[in-house]
Amino acid sequence: MATRLHVVANGTMTGQRYIDEVLLPHVRLFRGAVGDKFVFMDDNAPCHRTLAVQDCLDSEGILRLVWPARSPDLNPIENVWDALGRQVAGRNYPPTNKNTLIRALPEEWDKLPQQLLDNVVQSMVRRVECCITVHGGHIPY
Repeated sequence: MATRLHVVANGTMTGQRYIDEVLLPHVRLFRGAVGDKFVFMDDNAPCHRTLAVQDCLDSEGILRLVWPARSPDLNPIENVWDALGRQVAGRNYPPTNKNTLIRALPEEWDKLPQQLLDNVVQSMVRRVECCITVHGGHIPY
């Protein structure tokens, strides 16, 4: 099941904000619900790679997926962002400014079909296998 969408509306996402607004209130709880087989996947965004973030993950016992430096084909969330963007753009009254976009995003996020999210998660084994086969190159779709 999807978690609530967290919109960073003001300022910049820093390592400390990532800890306070994402890791502790969401990832930590999700890890607890999943159990020992939980592996966390983020990307190489600078705010995700601070020492404070790694210390937080370590202290919470959260294992992070090793993330190749250039790995667009291993980023399944891009498929979800695409679907969310299409839903927002397809609204009867699409957002015309930042405030209406901030309101629209969580509404459309909640409408994403669970099957889409399940398919994205289930595609990871295939994506990783393909990436290994092509020695880290782009996966042929």
